[in-house]
Amino acid sequence: MEIKTDITTKSGTFKVVYREDDSLLENDEGVYKKVVHIFAFCDGKLVIVNDGSEHWTPVGGHVESGEKYDEAAIREVKEESNMKVLSIEFIGVQDVYEEKGICRQARYFCIVEPHGPFVSDPDGDIIEIKLINPADYKK
Repeated sequence: MEIKTDITTKSGTFKVVYREDDSLLENDEGVYKKVVHIFAFCDGKLVIVNDGSEHWTPVGGHVESGEKYDEAAIREVKEESNMKVLSIEFIGVQDVYEEKGICRQARYFCIVEPHGPFVSDPDGDIIEIKLINPADYKK
């Protein structure tokens, strides 16, 4: 499946292409930024994180040099929520065509469990986590 659209943000309007093809994760041609977004569930609840702003988001972050997308997803879950990934499934790839090149965003679904209580994100980006009913995500 492929979905093409345009999105408009405060930075401008960008072409976006979504695909369910994980082979794209092996080809970095034209990609200047690689990120992951993880929809992590613990006991049926969606894990969301907050960086001190008014916005709550799913777990996610940048793919580090030499790291695969799924490895980055597992690392980000640990860093941002102090949770262990029990299972992980690829959902799809969203390419955002920006002036600098492609921002490739891989999406994953995970089942997780806590290592222990969340204390802090090693990068200091995330200050709080919540487990919410998935039906409440728009709130």
